Order: sequence, then structure tokens, then C-alpha cells
Amino acid sequence: MALVMVTTRDVADRFRGFLASVMLEVAPGVFVSPRMNPGARERVWGVMRDWHGQEPRGSLVMVWRDLNATGGVGLAQLGNPPRELVEADGMWLTRRSKPPKAL
Repeated sequence: MALVMVTTRDVADRFRGFLASVMLEVAPGVFVSPRMNPGARERVWGVMRDWHGQEPRGSLVMVWRDLNATGGVGLAQLGNPPRELVEADGMWLTRRSKPPKAL
């Protein structure tokens, strides 16, 4: 089990209410769980993904320790702009993806 952190920005109140029921809100819109197992993490993220699909406003980011991922950090996100972890000259950086160009 590893520390899981979720940050929210401009989401409906139900997102924050649900997260507060399963995690500790340490700052406005920042939730942590010191020992969340992968199954619980996936279920929590599934609820967030379903709700965000129904009401796609704001953004959510979940991070956790994942030794098989880039930099040892698992990263899931909903909303814009999407980000990814990349290695550059031995450092880990966060890169924002560019939105698709309009036709």
C-alpha cells in the first residue's frame, strides 16, 4: 500500500464530498490517503472518471507510487491540459500535451 494524492480544480461539489469520505483533505482540493491499496485506488478513480464523463468540467489529478512507471510515480488525470512525465538529461519533467488543432 502506498500514499495516494488527488488534487481537484473547478469540479462539482460531489467530487470533493466523495473524496473527503475516503481520503483526508489536507488543503482545499488536495486529498491524501497514506495507505490506499491498488484496488481501492482504482475504484475511487473509476467513480471520478464516470462522474467527469457525465459532467466534464474542471480537472483531477491522482498520483501514487508506482515503481514500474516513469520516475516511480503513477499519474492519472481527467480534464485539461493533460500532462505526462518525461525524462530529460537525468531529470524528471512534467510536459503538457498540446490540444488538437481545430480544422
